[in-house]
Amino acid sequence: MEWEGKKVLVVGMARSGVAAAQLLRAYGAEVTVNDSKTEDELGSQLKPLEGLKLERRFGRGAMELLAGHDCLVISPGIPENAPFVRKAREMGIYVIGELELASQLAKGELIAVSGTNGKTTTVSLLGEIFRNSGRVTHVVGNIGYPFSLAALISKADDAVVCEVSSFQMETADTFHPHIAILTNISEDHLNRHGTMEVYTELKMRMFRNQTAEDYAVFNADDPGLTGLSRQVKSHVLKFSRIREVREGAFVRDGDIIFRLDGEERKVCRAEEVRIPGPHNLENALGAVCAAAACRVPIPVIRHSLRTFRGVEHRIESVRELDGVEYINDSKGTNVDSTLKAVQTMSRPTVMILGGYDKHTSFDPLSREIAGNPLIRGTVLIGETARQIEESLERAGYTRIYHASSMKEAVEMSRDLTESGWNVLLSPACASFDMFRDYEERGRVFKEIVQQLTSRQAQA
Repeated sequence: MEWEGKKVLVVGMARSGVAAAQLLRAYGAEVTVNDSKTEDELGSQLKPLEGLKLERRFGRGAMELLAGHDCLVISPGIPENAPFVRKAREMGIYVIGELELASQLAKGELIAVSGTNGKTTTVSLLGEIFRNSGRVTHVVGNIGYPFSLAALISKADDAVVCEVSSFQMETADTFHPHIAILTNISEDHLNRHGTMEVYTELKMRMFRNQTAEDYAVFNADDPGLTGLSRQVKSHVLKFSRIREVREGAFVRDGDIIFRLDGEERKVCRAEEVRIPGPHNLENALGAVCAAAACRVPIPVIRHSLRTFRGVEHRIESVRELDGVEYINDSKGTNVDSTLKAVQTMSRPTVMILGGYDKHTSFDPLSREIAGNPLIRGTVLIGETARQIEESLERAGYTRIYHASSMKEAVEMSRDLTESGWNVLLSPACASFDMFRDYEERGRVFKEIVQQLTSRQAQA
């Protein structure tokens, strides 16, 4: 779309909505910004809009503002079946999300990553790889940095590495990554999408506009992806840590190998990948596929795998005190993610679980916990505490405790541990019942842990 002079209503003034308004004004659109919160409630969130010529309509619903607009841009938090969104479509208004808007206007080579888990780690690792190769690199999307901000400054030779959520794909239309990675699919966000079929279809939209000149990268080890690669028109690469693939990245005799067009290249030893756990080896293999397909030199990929430390709030070591290691996995916002964190533990562990209900079953996680002798206790918090308790009991696990706050959960976990143990925060739930987001939850956990004093000092 040509945006000069178009009348655009942007609804939702979180980071992505604010960035979309900035981008639209830069391209000459007449922009109205709206949020149900008042200007005072939004506060500093609106600071980037200072000095821009905008119509501001805060503290009211969007329905009454639709008339006269050519386009409606909605934030990812607004579902596509919201009444005002349905009304806009009935009125012939073009409805898109911030990700779609930015992808239409950004320059550079677009690499997109989606999946239930592993997105942020894979995107962050790819950002490191491309930066190490000497390219100007923008890491954007669901990771927390709006794509629209990068679209304001990106150039044709840049790399744009984008984390893509199912929410963002609801309003994607022309989104077209040169490389698209699907890390895995497991039950998540059913409170919004309803069924796994809808959720999977949204994940697959990322590949819809690809051609034979593009690359689609799939995790060959994930049962949720079985058969999906046959639906795409692009060049398929796969990755596996347990078997060889025809084209893509795999592990052979402990070596990471990349194979394309009949040529094999050794990247490094699998044990040299710095981020821990089998799930992170999968993330690394997916990143190898994308980077190598973009012709990043193998020595650059090798160096990046050996030095990349991981991302905040994802199996992040916070502190060791009295021989107990405290681990922040606040980004474990669903059952599959936490299940992988459990499998990474190599010492006796007390877990902190629970949070906002996304209407998913905790039974697979409970069976993993019950069958893992290293999980010596679970401290439950938040809205889902009772559901998790019932699930654990069905699995035959009884070392269950309850806490009313994060502070109480940390202190209770500490009392249950001994030297040589771990305390792992990996809630298997979203954070919205107690915190603004998983980042705030992780920061609060880390602050509480840092304030703990040694038992020797207390004696």
